[in-house]
Amino acid sequence: MLRYILKRFVYMLLALFLIITATFFLMRLAPGSPFASERDFPPQIEEQLNAKYGLDNPWYIQYKDYLIDSVTFDFGESMKYKGRSTNDIIAESFPISLTLGMQAMFIAIGLGIILGVISALYHNKFPDYTATVIAVLGISVPSFILAGLFQYYLAYEFKLFPVSGWKGYIYSILPSLAIAFTHMGFIAKLTRSSMLEQNNSDYVKMARAKGLGKWKVVFKHSLRNALLPVITYLGPLAAGVITGSFIIEQIFAIPGLGRHFVTSITNRDYTVIMGTTVFYSIILLAAVFIVDILYSLIDPRIKLKGAKK
Repeated sequence: MLRYILKRFVYMLLALFLIITATFFLMRLAPGSPFASERDFPPQIEEQLNAKYGLDNPWYIQYKDYLIDSVTFDFGESMKYKGRSTNDIIAESFPISLTLGMQAMFIAIGLGIILGVISALYHNKFPDYTATVIAVLGISVPSFILAGLFQYYLAYEFKLFPVSGWKGYIYSILPSLAIAFTHMGFIAKLTRSSMLEQNNSDYVKMARAKGLGKWKVVFKHSLRNALLPVITYLGPLAAGVITGSFIIEQIFAIPGLGRHFVTSITNRDYTVIMGTTVFYSIILLAAVFIVDILYSLIDPRIKLKGAKK
């Protein structure tokens, strides 16, 4: 177990190094300058700003400094937000994005599993057709379209929720639903397919032959094995929830990290772009690693070191 964890940790570090390197060179290859939009700046001021942020150094010096900053988790001062560091922006806005993302994950997992189980238990019946239609709609309709529909009908027309902002729990419901709906559809389809496969297995038939009720068989026997594909999907789910919140935070005017990331790209704020990229990469790689561990714990048949013949 320890050997497997160390091996996966080394892979994570390698992947993180490649992401950091790719981000650096992509930013340097992009045309323009962070201060190009400041038309009131004379050339002398722009030269001073480039010297302040080290943009006048050779690329290998900038790359070395960027690697050191990433290792020490010190990404420097923002080039657009005066007097604010990238670390301060992350510390201030990430809890908001985390709250929104975790809420969306719980909604997606909970509703997706419920729909999938109902669909499998009532195979080729009305509940199955209804759950399948909901899942297909969730997969087909983009989250930003759902966000606009939710805002218009649920917030503007029926006045059930606020249109935008972040001033309390009620402000998080619509953006969470918009993010969760697509992932809920995928989880429902995965659960349905896996449950149908488990329902035809010998151990489920034996449990039913003993007189156990339909729902008791589900919760005591088939659901655990049926959740293995869902556990595998948790890694991409975490990635989708985090990256999907970029647009949603813009639409609902939520002051989360995703909104700052989008704004920093528009402003060519190098320090914020690279700092948030490294931060997100660490979270996503850690999510994939945790999913691998959970997968092995849920299914004892999986051997971390490989099967021995």
